[in-house]
Formats: sequence, structure tokens, C-alpha cells
Amino acid sequence: MNQPLTLDEHREMAREMKRNVARLRTMCDLVVSVYGPQNRAAFSFLKAMEALDRLNQDLETQATVDLPGHAVNGLYL
Repeated sequence: MNQPLTLDEHREMAREMKRNVARLRTMCDLVVSVYGPQNRAAFSFLKAMEALDRLNQDLETQATVDLPGHAVNGLYL
């Protein structure tokens, strides 16, 4: 088993995730507004955004395991 991520590594990953999710959310909003939520591409985009939200929740949970004693609430969310 490898070493858990450090605080700095979690911070960097959280910044990248927030940046990427924000960009993808903008693209998702565009596709949904153009084609409507019932369109297959829009539906898939919405599902992908839900999956990314879940991933961020899981990463935050992992950060609490990796970094006991550190305040990580809101790091990924």
C-alpha cells in the first residue's frame, strides 16, 4: 500500500478538482440550456456532474482519513 496523500497534495488536488468541475459545470449548463434536460447529451452531462460531486465528497472523506487532526472540512466541497 502506498502512503496517503499529504495535506499539500490534497490541497492541490482540491484546487484542480474545483477548477475542472467549475469549467465542466459551465459546459453542462450550456448543453442543457441549448438542448434541454431530456436530450441524451444533456442527460449524460448532468449524470457526469453528479458523479463528480460524489467524487469530491469521497475525496473529502478520504482526506479526513489521511489527515487526522487537520481541518479538512470544505476542502473539496
